[in-house]
Amino acid sequence: MGGLEIPSTIHDAIQHFCANGDALASAGRYEEAIGEYNRAWEIVPEPKVQWNASTWILAAIGDAAFLANYKTSAREALEYAMICPDAVGNPFLHLRLGQVLFDTGEHDRAADELMRAYMGAGADLFAAEDQRYLSFLRTRAALD
Repeated sequence: MGGLEIPSTIHDAIQHFCANGDALASAGRYEEAIGEYNRAWEIVPEPKVQWNASTWILAAIGDAAFLANYKTSAREALEYAMICPDAVGNPFLHLRLGQVLFDTGEHDRAADELMRAYMGAGADLFAAEDQRYLSFLRTRAALD
């Protein structure tokens, strides 16, 4: 069940801001990337939770905030993303949310989110991540 599509003029502007954010994030300039993603978020029409774009903008904000070690911002963005279209079941969103929850000591919720990520994409999703997350998950479940 996807959400609605944003009108093309707004969508083009969102893509522009997100592309800028992606370039900044790739360069490790996470705070600036978050600023660009926030510019995209600001122009999403209300109610924001109905749009597909909201899911990927919030995922980008959450990812950049996680990589910048802004755990509260990452958590807020990722939890909000989870009520947007096509977020539940997205392995990457579950991975990042699980990592943030683990890092803030919410191990039961973290295990649930990390297992959703693992079930959706397998161990490969964890390959480029700090291995403590997969190691933690192995303490909670028998994995392949």
